[in-house]
Amino acid sequence: MSRAFLLGALFAVSAVPAMAADVAKGEARVTTIFDHPLPSAPGKSLRGVFVEYGPGGSSPSHTHAASAFITATVIEGAVRSRINDGPEKIFRVGESFVEMPGDHHGVSANASDVEPSKLLAVFVVDTADRVLTTPDRP
Repeated sequence: MSRAFLLGALFAVSAVPAMAADVAKGEARVTTIFDHPLPSAPGKSLRGVFVEYGPGGSSPSHTHAASAFITATVIEGAVRSRINDGPEKIFRVGESFVEMPGDHHGVSANASDVEPSKLLAVFVVDTADRVLTTPDRP
């Protein structure tokens, strides 16, 4: 991924909070901010998902579309994450992690109980896959 693309994506993300209210304590909000078919990879798309965690907020454990390759970059605060049976790690501003197709995301949460956190998740996914995240339990 080029530096110019990443900077453009982060610029796009910076406009999102101005349009939306802060996320409440213990809550999470997920917003798709771009969705573009990849002309050099027919049948694949690049989707950007902005994830906002209020203080102490988290997402339920989940899997993603079977075709999804994901890279996530923290853009504010710190995020706790655990993929598959790996260790739980804390990622801070500018740090990234990757999810491979079929991975299980067991922990996805704000690392702080007092400050918000935000991340940009960029998916390379089959264009036909419209459901990106499936919680372990409804």
